[in-house]
Amino acid sequence: MADTFKFELVTPERMLMSEDAARVVVPGTEGEFTVFAGHAPVISALRPGVVEVALADSRTVRVFVKGGFAEVDAGSLTVLAQRAIDVAAMDAATVAAELAAAESELAEAHDDTSRLLASSAIDRLKAMQH
Repeated sequence: MADTFKFELVTPERMLMSEDAARVVVPGTEGEFTVFAGHAPVISALRPGVVEVALADSRTVRVFVKGGFAEVDAGSLTVLAQRAIDVAAMDAATVAAELAAAESELAEAHDDTSRLLASSAIDRLKAMQH
């Protein structure tokens, strides 16, 4: 399809998704950005947040990512995430465990970037609890 592009979501453990997408919203460190087919090339660091994928078959998938990078070119988007969890599969216990891990990371952070990313994860996870 001319209005779609290849989307891949990869973690250190495995490839989680490899689908044709119509639109993907990415939580970049400089703010969220939306990728469509034909997007200009971009490389961005990710902040903790939700990647929202509008698939070619009209389904929408939401995945919580914790850090990583996104690489965009005219025909594809690859998200390399440190950690990724399907939002639909997250229950209260999963969110609580991720929140505890983020709070621990904040307590152990030794630089502003680490504090900012941990704080961002805490904010996003608290929002997901409600």
